[in-house]
Amino acid sequence: MTRRLIISIFATLLMLTAEAGFARVAGLPDFTELVEKTGPAVVNIQITQFGERAQQNQDGMQNPHGEDIPEFFRRFFDVPGAPQGSIPDRRGAGSGFILESNGYIITNHHVVEDADQIIVRMADRREFEAELIGSDPLSDIALLKIDAKNLPTLKLGDSKVLKRGEWVVAIGSPFNFDQSVTAGIVSAKGRSNNRQQYVPFIQTDVAINQGNSGGPLLNMEGEVVGINSWILSSGGGYMGLSFSIPIETANRAVKQLREHGKVSRGLMGVQVGTVTREMAEAFGLERPVGALVNDVTAGSAAERAGIEPGDVILEFDGELIESSGDLPPVVGANPPGTEAEVLVSRNGKKKTFVVVLDALEADEDGNLLGSSGTNGHSNALGLLVESIDENGRRALGNPEGGVVVSRIESDAAFRAGLRVGDVILTINNMPVEDTGSFDEIVEDLPEDKAVALRVMRDGVTRYIAFSPAVEE
Repeated sequence: MTRRLIISIFATLLMLTAEAGFARVAGLPDFTELVEKTGPAVVNIQITQFGERAQQNQDGMQNPHGEDIPEFFRRFFDVPGAPQGSIPDRRGAGSGFILESNGYIITNHHVVEDADQIIVRMADRREFEAELIGSDPLSDIALLKIDAKNLPTLKLGDSKVLKRGEWVVAIGSPFNFDQSVTAGIVSAKGRSNNRQQYVPFIQTDVAINQGNSGGPLLNMEGEVVGINSWILSSGGGYMGLSFSIPIETANRAVKQLREHGKVSRGLMGVQVGTVTREMAEAFGLERPVGALVNDVTAGSAAERAGIEPGDVILEFDGELIESSGDLPPVVGANPPGTEAEVLVSRNGKKKTFVVVLDALEADEDGNLLGSSGTNGHSNALGLLVESIDENGRRALGNPEGGVVVSRIESDAAFRAGLRVGDVILTINNMPVEDTGSFDEIVEDLPEDKAVALRVMRDGVTRYIAFSPAVEE
């Protein structure tokens, strides 16, 4: 073997070793195979909401009200182009993926909400008009069906085994750019938002933008572990906080949508709040964990089982409840009639209760008519409030009557100085005894007038005034 050949082989080995070493250091995987395998099953979804056309009179003049147009307006205000008074079609777009080869497709509820026409465009550019089988606002899942056969499909994975820092890939149509691929890592699991409180979202740093909604989140095996749903952004664009619906949550919704056209969920009938460090100490807990029961609905599954205000729910049917936000997803994952064991801490002692879940009811728009694990009563003031149990009353300084603010939806109230945890004692000098009297007072408040709240914070009372009308 010549010296030149030996040097050449040695140099090649050094180069390959260096490349391999760089790849190991960089830790960057190759997604090309995964994308080639899964891309054909990802679809673009185009929706149209049909507008309205203005009527024409006998002279051909556009008239949205069907009345004769005076001669003056004929001469001076006849503008060519689109009919005056007409409402144009509204169009939108999103993503989805093929679940079954006979044409069943999963996407987001908010992608197809109120659509009059849904067009599915395949990766090979074929287009089909889709039928909406069912849609669920609370999980943000919709099931479509197109008339096609032998379609490519995606395999469903297991989001429960995902770990923080694990690589994931999204494929979709951001801003209508079909088959766009982005990658990132799992940032966290079990995130929640106010609208979909029954979904324990997967948080990632995968770049998601308008049009990605409904597309698949894939693990490195090419399996669907989530459905891309929303982003947290101050300007509407990607900022590194993307949220996906776990595939188990989506699949439960899909099965019910396919069989019944809607999704049914279990209802326990408790209102829960956060366990603070001080509360944990007062309730005999080693650390702030669980969901504090602030109120129990009369006649509910929780009341029948013996659960009381002041109990801290630690487990539901074997699932650990680390915080109050963990409870709604695990309760809602079970259908009405489910029998489940609930482990609580009561005065520092653990007790187990057996509940038989009622049905959570929602209207056609997904607004809850009943609630499991919600944070109180929404109202015209844009405030969510909770009753105060005896333990909580002691922790708050023993106020007389009152309700505690659990969430502030009103910008006007927040700007005026109201904060979560404040105790509302009076509204316009009318005493607030509990959530019932709060609702009655708010219901009778005059419209478009400022309201004055007497509140207590850290043992100090003060008045806060704001106008609910500002919220519009």
